[in-house]
Amino acid sequence: ATAYTTLDEFLKHPGLEGTFNLTPAPFHRETTSAALDAGLHVLSEKPIAGTVEDAQALIAYAKEKGKHLLVAPAVMASNRFRWLTDVLGNGRIGKLNVATGHYSTMGPAGWRQYTGDPGVFYSANVGPVLDLGVYPLHGITGLMGPAKRVQAFGGIVMPERKVQIRRLAGSTITVESNDIMMIHLDFGGSYAQILAGFSTPASRVPLMEIHGTEGTMSLSVPRFYDAKGPVEFYFRDDSLLGVDGWMNDVRNPEQEGATELIGAGADHFVNVIEGKEAPIMTAEHATHILEIMLKAKESAAEGRAFDLETTFVPPAPKPAG
Repeated sequence: ATAYTTLDEFLKHPGLEGTFNLTPAPFHRETTSAALDAGLHVLSEKPIAGTVEDAQALIAYAKEKGKHLLVAPAVMASNRFRWLTDVLGNGRIGKLNVATGHYSTMGPAGWRQYTGDPGVFYSANVGPVLDLGVYPLHGITGLMGPAKRVQAFGGIVMPERKVQIRRLAGSTITVESNDIMMIHLDFGGSYAQILAGFSTPASRVPLMEIHGTEGTMSLSVPRFYDAKGPVEFYFRDDSLLGVDGWMNDVRNPEQEGATELIGAGADHFVNVIEGKEAPIMTAEHATHILEIMLKAKESAAEGRAFDLETTFVPPAPKPAG
């Protein structure tokens, strides 16, 4: 491996075809743009940019340069969610009506093993939706399609945090972004609610549940980052016989691809560059999620709902054989 101290030097490395943009969030747009300038395909960490306008400009520029622009998180590219796209898309739990998402912790200040700077996550332009809520938002919209309207409630319930990381013992963090956010989405006939926070000591609530007319899909937090991990299904019986109930630890029978969620994105990026797969982690999907997150923040501040203007094409299910 070769280490560089400037982006310009790195982008001149001979033989590069693509790059991962792992810079801090405020630098995502300019770093991605520079990589596209250098003729590289890009996989960017979340979010794609700071504004919807910047995101759309990047999408247009990538198309102009003839390069792929993919954006994390890799939820929909994982083995499990590719399979769920087929299972739910083929009506196995009926018409999808409502989804719930819950990803709330105490944030990096309470993550004793964290090696970075926990303070940035509590700053005004980050917060729990950008860090945690983005995962169920990608999963729910990836399976249910683009949302049409958003309304949110939120605020700061713990304005100061004691850092529990040993190397930072005694330090505190002033919380500048809402540490609790409750986001409601209207899909036009179906609905979702997502809770994201840095104010929950612990929870046994599933990270995601999607409910259809004929059943429910449930995914726990501890198993979320296992890209090949199981889910739970509940199937209902509409007859008087009552032959219904939960099926636990159900996995995709085709266990291919990366075992871990982050690695699934890297695998997918390489396959897209090599022409083996069509893009799943699309910049259009990431831009739709960015608009939801930004308008949720506005909604919580102003107390009103906002229509969503962006859209994307979700992955299509393969027909049931």
